[in-house]
Amino acid sequence: MPDTSAVTASVCPYCGVGCGVLIETTAARVTAVHGDPAHPANRGRLCSKGAALGLTMGPQGRALHPELRRTRAETRAPAAWDTTLDWISEHLVATVQRHGPDAIGFYISGQLLTEDYYVFNKLAKGLFGTNNIDTNSRLCMSSAVTGYKATLGADAPPACYDDIEHADLFFIAGANPAYAHPILYRRLEAARASARKPRVIVVDPRRTLTAAEADLHLQILPGTDVALFNGLLHLLLWDGKLDYDYITAHTEGFLDLKAAVHQYPPTLVSQICGIPEALLRQAAQWFGESRAVLSLYCQGLNQSTHGTANNAALINLHLATGQIGRPGAGPFSLTGQPNAMGGREVGGMATLLSGHRDLANPAHRAEVAAAWGVQDVPAAPGKTAIEMFEAVRAGQIKILWIACTNPAQSLPNQSLVRAALERAELVIVQEAYTTTETTAYADVLLPAATWGEKDGTMTNSERRIARVRAAVPPPGSARPDWEIVVDVARRCEAALRPDAPSLFPYATVEDVFNEHRALTRGRDLDITGISYELLESGPQQWPYRSGETVGAARLYVDGHYPTPTGRAHFYSTHHAATAEPPDARFPLILNTGRLRDQWHGMTRTGTVTRLFNHAPEPVIELHPQDLQRRGLSTGDLVSVRSRRGAVTLKVDASDSVSVGQSFIPMHWGSQWWNGLGVNGLTQDAFDPVSKQPELKAAAINLEAANLPWRLMVMVDGGADHDACDLTRLRRYLEKFDYASCGRFGSTHEGLILRAAHRSAPSADLLASLQADLGLQPSAELMAYEDRARGMSRLLRVHGGRLVAVFLAGDITGFDWLQEWLDAGHSTLETGARLLAPSALPPRATPLASRVICGCENVTEAAIESALKRVNAHEPAVYGYLQRELKCGTGCGSCGPEIRRLIADRTAAATG
Repeated sequence: MPDTSAVTASVCPYCGVGCGVLIETTAARVTAVHGDPAHPANRGRLCSKGAALGLTMGPQGRALHPELRRTRAETRAPAAWDTTLDWISEHLVATVQRHGPDAIGFYISGQLLTEDYYVFNKLAKGLFGTNNIDTNSRLCMSSAVTGYKATLGADAPPACYDDIEHADLFFIAGANPAYAHPILYRRLEAARASARKPRVIVVDPRRTLTAAEADLHLQILPGTDVALFNGLLHLLLWDGKLDYDYITAHTEGFLDLKAAVHQYPPTLVSQICGIPEALLRQAAQWFGESRAVLSLYCQGLNQSTHGTANNAALINLHLATGQIGRPGAGPFSLTGQPNAMGGREVGGMATLLSGHRDLANPAHRAEVAAAWGVQDVPAAPGKTAIEMFEAVRAGQIKILWIACTNPAQSLPNQSLVRAALERAELVIVQEAYTTTETTAYADVLLPAATWGEKDGTMTNSERRIARVRAAVPPPGSARPDWEIVVDVARRCEAALRPDAPSLFPYATVEDVFNEHRALTRGRDLDITGISYELLESGPQQWPYRSGETVGAARLYVDGHYPTPTGRAHFYSTHHAATAEPPDARFPLILNTGRLRDQWHGMTRTGTVTRLFNHAPEPVIELHPQDLQRRGLSTGDLVSVRSRRGAVTLKVDASDSVSVGQSFIPMHWGSQWWNGLGVNGLTQDAFDPVSKQPELKAAAINLEAANLPWRLMVMVDGGADHDACDLTRLRRYLEKFDYASCGRFGSTHEGLILRAAHRSAPSADLLASLQADLGLQPSAELMAYEDRARGMSRLLRVHGGRLVAVFLAGDITGFDWLQEWLDAGHSTLETGARLLAPSALPPRATPLASRVICGCENVTEAAIESALKRVNAHEPAVYGYLQRELKCGTGCGSCGPEIRRLIADRTAAATG
């Protein structure tokens, strides 16, 4: 029998670090995924999400065949590819001819490959003649784009990852790389442990793990970034720490900026930002005296109604001190998605054109039109993300084509988004999974290949282009995204350009890349020297011009900028309040952000049980004083309201947020939680320049949710990952006043449903749920009921193993059960305890404790127990935990949290 094992080099599909991976396959099935030691971005390391990639390649929830409904009265049904694409094409052409090209909108994704992005962009702007194409990168990176262009002249991060090994000061603003970019943070950890001992300043309204490990944390009030950066520049100016030679030789607009920052003395900035003046002065001193400052920033600056100003004000600091174009120095925007950079390179947004060209520039439009062989490219800017869905809701956009993204979870103000999806005449969803919130609105579902199943390229945060390779074939009849687009385009050409040469003559994905790179010639991102053949030798950074032998690691080394004058521009701006400041009705500020082990809407990571063990369900974090004022305790259910909607979830006391502020992770939508998810609360106000919405600051109120009847259902799938299908639980989420579902287990694969209601639901509802779980009267079923106390407990045993638990009514005291089930204790003992009137846990069984180290399944309780056995002041205590428990010896993502637990215990011992 021939050996069918293989190893394929590719790139991780999660954050913009762009880690290289090696995909091991046997018989066309992924068996393991490892970090690629030869890839310069990660040097073989992977974070907790990347290390679990191999577990995401099962068939759960995959879209396998096209599905079509011709009217809203129908149910979507399987259809042949030709039938589906013919039907789509007819409707696209008819809509363009009847209503004009702007009646069509495309909403695509920073997770698409560059070649996918390119053909979507050409279809919209070249064939149909509309600029109504935007991307979910609008939600994360568009303010970084406009910030770079307003100051440096081009959308190009000037630094690289190797600068981490050269920096004397890391200035981290609005970013939590310990969670959001873990592998980059591993390099930062190593740099801090080196002989150089670089300092770290973190600017963040939350005390994140990144902030907790910093030398200085500036815990500013939300939305005060511009005031802080202007205040720092004021002090640097006053203390004589500016580089006037650099300012004179390479910049313009300094006098206007100087006048602006004079209005930000330390006392005023301290009041605006809510931080002690001494910390402001300390930060300015360190910034001014450091030889090389590397700023790392992300959504905290970008997701704001003044995101462009936030970015530009930080870049002003670098220009004024000459901290750019040198090893270890520069303003470095961390990309949120794996290929947001590639999408920007091909112009896959409503205001851009291929090769970093500007839509508003007639010469740029003419260049692209000539290259594509069309008469012109439309001049009017297209609708950006929020504007596009507003236009759909208003009936202006008739057809909406959504690819590789989930706007019914990820966009703010979900009431608007879902009203738009209901109003659209035709919704086309091109997606690898059937489980997203958006697929429920699809009239047409086009099954797409996903990571590990298709070829192309992606560009990471440091401008490094890497090959993405298919290791296994797509399941069913799923197809690569670029092929689907090209097939539709060719059908539409037959009606719209019957006698003209095809705009889509591609035979391979490499053909698409070659056309894209030709359009970059002479541009700031010139990649004419990069080919698929060269990328076989490894990833390459741009610019990389034809005839060159290496790409540019750093930009602006010569002080020349891609502006009309060749000089960088200082961007003068002033502090402005958030779009929705707190008031008497909504006195708290809501912040949103990422968790360590989940990604976006959990479409992929949500298929992996172990990734739930660190954060098993959505909670809202509040400062302990805010809980006390409201008479709340950790674990209580609360109703949270904004001006746009309401959600119910558990509350958690946390000193990571300040008084008057709160935090909810961004990941849970209505596939995991009843209601509209966190984005039922967030606001759709956006930056007027970047059009990026303010997802980081919404005014909310909360109160206790009076839901005394409780339910907890657990299903143990054993070691069979594919058997743990959440579909049978998800259908019940909307039946309760509060409900969430998820996964649990380390030795077993388990599903869990948590619910609460004002009173006991109907017997029919509960009977239906029990039937779906196989909890029907049989020899395998054990039952206990106490109607007087409102309790119902059902257990199902199969093959000597407990496989399902149903606890309803009063379920107080069962916190121990999840760990007890996962540990595989005997059915007899478990059943006896569950069916007894008392819910006392088994002796020596700890209460539920979240997992800190997912690689080795080490809980917080286990770490705290081990710390009691060792001197908390011992310098090698972290090493002790690694030896004793093995935590922190795998991917390393748990390292910051372990160090925080050590620090907390040390503080308690000395307090």
